[in-house]
Amino acid sequence: MKTKTILIVSAATLMTFTSCSKLGELSADNFTVNPNPLETQQGVVPATINGHFPEKYMKKKAVVTVIPELRYSNGVVEKGTTATFQGESVRGNDQTINYRMGGNYTMKTSFAYAGDNKAEMFLTFDARIGNKKMEVPAIKVADGIIATSELYQQTLVSTQAAVATDAYQRITKKKLDANIKFLIQQATLRKSELKNNSVQEFVKMLKQINNDREKLNLENIEVSAYASPDGGFAINDKLAGDRQKVSEKYVKQELKKIKFDAPVDANYTAQDWEGFQELVKASNIQDKEVILRVLSMYKDPQEREQQIKNISSAFRELADGVLPELRRARLTINYETIGRSDDQILEQLQADPAKLSIEEILYSATLKSTPEEKKEVYLTATKVYPNDYRAYNNIAALEYANGNYAAAKGYLEKIKNLPEAKANLGLIALKDGDIATAENYIAGATDANGLAEIMGNLNLAKGNYAQAEENFAEVYSNSAALAQILNHDYVSAAVTLKYIQNPDATTEYLRALMSARMGNNDDAAEALREAIKKNPAFAKYAANDIELKNINK
Repeated sequence: MKTKTILIVSAATLMTFTSCSKLGELSADNFTVNPNPLETQQGVVPATINGHFPEKYMKKKAVVTVIPELRYSNGVVEKGTTATFQGESVRGNDQTINYRMGGNYTMKTSFAYAGDNKAEMFLTFDARIGNKKMEVPAIKVADGIIATSELYQQTLVSTQAAVATDAYQRITKKKLDANIKFLIQQATLRKSELKNNSVQEFVKMLKQINNDREKLNLENIEVSAYASPDGGFAINDKLAGDRQKVSEKYVKQELKKIKFDAPVDANYTAQDWEGFQELVKASNIQDKEVILRVLSMYKDPQEREQQIKNISSAFRELADGVLPELRRARLTINYETIGRSDDQILEQLQADPAKLSIEEILYSATLKSTPEEKKEVYLTATKVYPNDYRAYNNIAALEYANGNYAAAKGYLEKIKNLPEAKANLGLIALKDGDIATAENYIAGATDANGLAEIMGNLNLAKGNYAQAEENFAEVYSNSAALAQILNHDYVSAAVTLKYIQNPDATTEYLRALMSARMGNNDDAAEALREAIKKNPAFAKYAANDIELKNINK
């Protein structure tokens, strides 16, 4: 009987020891992963794991490390961020799980994206009780990766690089002013005034326009006469009118001398309070602020004049330095300069480009139809104007469009302090997947032409889809459509895809993705077939694309 009792106690002890020294299997039901399927962000695959250790699982002396693994179909295995948990008797700093109650936990992890959408996420375990390692089988917790955001690498191919613009304008509006001053209360043209530099330049320009109608075009001549605001309105009204008449007569006489039939528009201002205020603001008069307050407080001309005269010292300064400047007539020539026509520029480019300005040469490139012809023009610009870096940048933009990224970078690295060049270096860094370098370059590209589109691509790569869509507000491109799709703005994406000028295989693939998300499977299938027709490589990519799993390929 005693022997039997000993055996029973020994068996019970053994069972207790065994149950306490082993860890059981965990089930996939103990874990949820968000998102599931997984989804790429900025070149990585992030995941949040919510786990539960069941009751009486975590032995009091156990330490369990959870190791997430992403196993790609191409054989690559990426390990994520681990988390360690401990039983109640373990002295450590990890999260303690109660033996009787079990416990919940949340851990965040991420994996490098290996360019393979067909992948499975497993949780593996390093479990120990004391110094003894326990075997806990791995558990599959997620299946597949949505990698639509990584298509930005593909959409970058058709992104427009920043082109440095020319400043050529064939027709430029200009004007030339001349001033004739009059003595107080007089409307007589003095010979000394007609010989001043501004009047002489006025007459000279009239002759120049008349003699060179091919390059200069007169719009009109304005004669504006004024009286200073001191004195009564009736006197000033007559005085300003008389000044207009004599000034207009003078202009017409000069036109008649050179046989130039041109329109003359004349007017006068009886009391030039506006001009008075401008001159006072620009002056160093001691009571300037007081005078300006009077002008703002009193609208009646007589009251204004009286209040200003009450400031006796200031009025003397006004009488000597300001009022004489307002007794005048202003003669204005409004004209246009006319540059070479498109045909003339192209002819000169062929004959002797050195006789063209840099603006004309750069402009001539826009008149060419093929990238090869444009590049030839830009190369000419680098020879004639080697210190103007816009041509180098624009050659780089052409090389980028042709997929010659190394050549593009070579041209850009010759350039100093050109915002478009920095924007394009950023674009190339994005193409290389180096977002940090891209951001650094683009930050220094303020005011670059075409910066919004490149900023849109940067925000697209960073996962800032709403900001990217805003950057692409005026752009119809594959990148713009991708940003809208990722931002769930399918209506805008449909419009963008419709108006892309040169739709390619990527355009059609994006159309397929958009249609699939909207539940239009027939449209998605048609677009996918068109994408594969234009680029057969999309067939393999689509085969592993979870977003298109229900689409008939």
